[in-house]
Amino acid sequence: MQVRLAQTHLQGSKRHILLLGPRQVGKSTLLKALQPDRYLNLADEAQFLAHAKEPGLLRREVEALSRPSLVVVDEVQRVPRLLNTLQALMDDLPLKHRYLLSGSSARKLKAGGANLLPGRIVVEHLPPLTVFEAGKDFQVERALQLGMLPGVYLDPTGGPDVLGTYADTYLREEIRGEAVVREIGSYARFLDVMALPSGQGLNYSKLSSDTEIPKETFRRFVGILEDTLLAVRVPAFVPRHRTTRRVGQRDRVLLFDVGVRNALLGLHRRPPTADQIGGLFEQWFILQVHALRQLARQGWELSSYRTEGGAEVDLVVETDDRIYGVEIKSGRTVGAQDTRGLESLGEMVGKGKPYTKLVAYTGQTRQRFPSQAEAWPWREVLELFLGLLDVETG
Repeated sequence: MQVRLAQTHLQGSKRHILLLGPRQVGKSTLLKALQPDRYLNLADEAQFLAHAKEPGLLRREVEALSRPSLVVVDEVQRVPRLLNTLQALMDDLPLKHRYLLSGSSARKLKAGGANLLPGRIVVEHLPPLTVFEAGKDFQVERALQLGMLPGVYLDPTGGPDVLGTYADTYLREEIRGEAVVREIGSYARFLDVMALPSGQGLNYSKLSSDTEIPKETFRRFVGILEDTLLAVRVPAFVPRHRTTRRVGQRDRVLLFDVGVRNALLGLHRRPPTADQIGGLFEQWFILQVHALRQLARQGWELSSYRTEGGAEVDLVVETDDRIYGVEIKSGRTVGAQDTRGLESLGEMVGKGKPYTKLVAYTGQTRQRFPSQAEAWPWREVLELFLGLLDVETG
């Protein structure tokens, strides 16, 4: 098992936790590694049927534990009623046991009217692998082709086959099977079309016209991807003060893993071409920062910046005490022209918070430009954000 950044926190915390994440990001493997005293796997059909028929069974199993124990309920969204039982157990025996739950669909929990245990449980997220969890021999080229799902990236031979099955079986069949999509034909077209503009600002009117899917239905499908943890929304940057400069308002929506995006387009069995690398590297890098944001548990805000005049910054990261503008380049060389968007963003940021201008690129050395923007090797930029994580995850 790969050591995950979340592992130390999950082991050391005394809180009850609901761990959300898409299928195959490693939730079950991580929870099993914590060696729980009772492990209930609702993905197992026999255990699912037993507890679906009789939610009170879990109470009897927990009450049979003779000492303070760690209890794990995996894929809890399959039997949302169990959350009521868990609430009663937490209230009746508040100091005896600790509960870790996992789920892959926040939408299914909400749609089922699930009791999300406010005040009793902390909701956290497990993303796909970060570069810091993928091993010392990390290959960015492999990540751009196959993505960062552990069972795909770490499989030396079968990764493409696993990825293809994931895209076909889970994204197309299981999401439909959860009855969250009624327009089956429209949803299939939506997935095929959505993969192509992943990472770009969404023009719902154009996408609706191209797919012959009503605009509001298209928006709803995007919401389904978000609720089932399969998409990441990066909103447009909002200036903190009045400005005469018109700033773009289109949100960017990224599929949660570039490998899954490639599989939907049938591009996962061969390395990306030269004209594909730039867009893939940008998406992959943003998803890496998003993963660190989830692990930080400190509410960083991610956005992107674009003016009608064409100035843009790929990623804006706002923490409690600083704003970072990050331009992302897949090339090995950087010029002053690559920092112009960062300068424009600086005018928008104003003096509210300190502002750091960075270019993340694939070169090997740091550079400083007259504008005080700096270009860093991409891994060093990610290490900067890793260093901002809660010490418990470090």
